[in-house]
Amino acid sequence: MAKRLRVAAICTIYFPGAHADVIVSKFLKGWSIDEGYFAPEVDVVSLYIDHVLENDIGLQLAEKFGVPVYPSIRRALHAGGDSLGVDAVLLIGEHGDYPWNERGRHMYPRRYFFEQIAGVFAESGRSVPVFSDKHLAYDYRDAQWMWNRAEELDIPLMAGSSLPLAWRDPWIEYDLETNVEEALTVGFGGIESYGYHTLEALQCMVERRCGGETGVASVQCLEGDEMWRACDEGRWSRDLMDAALDAIPGKPGGSAREHAKEPAAFLVDRRDGLRTTTLMLGGYIETWAYAARVDGRVHGAVFNLVREGNHAHFGYLCANIQQFFLTGAAPYPPERTLLVTGIVDAVMNSRYEGHRRIETPWLDVAYKSYTKTPCRPVATQPEGGSVDPEAPDITGRV
Repeated sequence: MAKRLRVAAICTIYFPGAHADVIVSKFLKGWSIDEGYFAPEVDVVSLYIDHVLENDIGLQLAEKFGVPVYPSIRRALHAGGDSLGVDAVLLIGEHGDYPWNERGRHMYPRRYFFEQIAGVFAESGRSVPVFSDKHLAYDYRDAQWMWNRAEELDIPLMAGSSLPLAWRDPWIEYDLETNVEEALTVGFGGIESYGYHTLEALQCMVERRCGGETGVASVQCLEGDEMWRACDEGRWSRDLMDAALDAIPGKPGGSAREHAKEPAAFLVDRRDGLRTTTLMLGGYIETWAYAARVDGRVHGAVFNLVREGNHAHFGYLCANIQQFFLTGAAPYPPERTLLVTGIVDAVMNSRYEGHRRIETPWLDVAYKSYTKTPCRPVATQPEGGSVDPEAPDITGRV
């Protein structure tokens, strides 16, 4: 019988519904996807929580599953020894009691966590796969440092969120070299935190265009009336917005312009000439959708998530993380997360600096999309184990 891999979980905070819960808890209990319930094939053997507040469940879960909790990242990676004692690392740097800086950036310590992890790898003389949740860092300079350090130490890296692994209605998956002429996503929520999700939903589609991803030439954030004026001037396409919104059921009557609260647009021009737009329309929608013009025809699709109960979209994410840990090969390019991290950084800087257009020569991140489809649903709606009320309880309840 093959030896099971040992995993260290490095978290900012661990409360019900936090990313530590919907990811690490699944590696303790198992996860449900459309195909059914699956027990983990790897073992979480150590846990670090940066701060434990009144609503913490991490300590109780660790006790229940016999996982030692360590007072430092270094000790968690040593896992009771005197050098690196794990085969993979979950870096969950989302949520927690951290400040926002003057640019509106939530200062999660993702680079600091990664720097500590890489330091243990360096002193131990070997590296193991690291999954880093969501965007790499709140500052692109930190993200680039993390990327360079991973290359220097030959650290297998996987990153990103669950959005690319959500159900798509209607189901859509581009072949490589698809002729995407223009693309747009709509989303809701915080400019940085949910803006990342909305941009990643866009990126996982357009990276499969002719020639692959070539990088980003410029970024501009517009808000309120300026955003709608840009549409009237033809800087982004209303027909794509309409196609994306048409895919979303249950919207209130009236238009996005009437209902959206504090709307924003991210105008992103690619180095190969592709024009993409991301719209934040909180108050009008509470999900994500995508639309594009391909070979002159417009189509749209909604990204469906399972937000309550078993959070099955995170089940698909965990299935892909586990495969990454077992093989050392990321199921989709980590360059995707590096690039979207850079776009979010430029969006926030544009917003802070009077909504100016920012030229981004440093975002010359070019890559090809995957050739083998990751583990993801092909149904248009959650089904089977994803919605089975009799499935094992894999939420944070203890």
